[in-house]
Amino acid sequence: AKIITNDFNLNKVAQIEGVPVLNINDLANALKPAVLPDERMEVKIVKEGKEPFQGVGYLDDGTMVVVDGGKNHVGKNVSVVVTSVLQTAAGRMIFSKLSSVIS
Repeated sequence: AKIITNDFNLNKVAQIEGVPVLNINDLANALKPAVLPDERMEVKIVKEGKEPFQGVGYLDDGTMVVVDGGKNHVGKNVSVVVTSVLQTAAGRMIFSKLSSVIS
């Protein structure tokens, strides 16, 4: 039998037991477009970040975008330049710096 799941812990247990698993999160992450450093993108900043001067926005696919210099632009659409991308088992985070305010 095969398991299709989005439960991270069930996925790990099934792998240990040798049961074939299709993790829906892995599938979704594989289908997301690649984002590279120095790429420009637009994002709406929806809240302040954890560090000073940071703002946080999200792409349409739910990917979190941390914007250095975005704290004072909550509620605005901004143009950013990607500085790095962090891929984890829980998903992807994009780190960027503010380029310009759009609206």
